[in-house]
Amino acid sequence: MHPLPWHVAHTRPRREKKVRDYCVQKNLVAVLPCYRAAHKYRGKTVVFQKPLFPGYVFVRTPPEERSLVLKSNHVANLLSVQDQNLFERQLHEILRALETKLEIRLAPTICEGARVKIKYGPLRGVEGWVEKRHGMSVVLLRLDFIGQAAAVKLDATDLELI
Repeated sequence: MHPLPWHVAHTRPRREKKVRDYCVQKNLVAVLPCYRAAHKYRGKTVVFQKPLFPGYVFVRTPPEERSLVLKSNHVANLLSVQDQNLFERQLHEILRALETKLEIRLAPTICEGARVKIKYGPLRGVEGWVEKRHGMSVVLLRLDFIGQAAAVKLDATDLELI
């Protein structure tokens, strides 16, 4: 086992990369598993890295330097990892899977019957109900307009639970 324990930094919203960069600057090991995501903006496809576990960065730090991580102003809480061996094994497996270039995403919690709002695209802001799931990413969404229902296929990452 490595002499330095793992901790889980629960970040403030959308600050995962800032936490990782801060830790690297302070010579701490910080791991932020990311996957490639593509979005279309005005006809152009933009590819960027999105955190696989939004809101979390995995940090290896000596116990006496825990406060250093919390001083970043980007961390809401620093959680201790109880089973270091299991955590390290699972983290290694996730990182290995990400290296394969296969499509890997956190399984969305959006399930059939859930009420959701569309986050992106021409229907942004529209609310509806999840009618069906197809695989990990495709959702058939039921939208009720003036007493009539219409269905649209969307990517699950374009939706948020309400």
